[in-house]
Amino acid sequence: MSVAGILETVMLVCFGAAWPASIAKSWRSRSTQGKSLFFLLILLAGYAAGIAKTVVSDGFGGYLLIPYCLNVVLVSADAALYFRNALIERAARDASAEK
Repeated sequence: MSVAGILETVMLVCFGAAWPASIAKSWRSRSTQGKSLFFLLILLAGYAAGIAKTVVSDGFGGYLLIPYCLNVVLVSADAALYFRNALIERAARDASAEK
């Protein structure tokens, strides 16, 4: 493993460590406040580029595929919660408008 590979792995692990807290906050808050769907999509595009780079340079056996794919799953979960929370907010607005 090269020094560059080790540093990239550390970066991915550090980024990935933040997502469980973000997902938990999204789940509990039931709100889109403080979230940006555009930002989440940019992150997914970046991780997709990282996966493509790893596949091109190392093939599907590259060890970096694991943290990249895990991060994609975590960011996707947070994006899914964004849509769930947007529906919850819309339902609450509709319910208050009917009163």
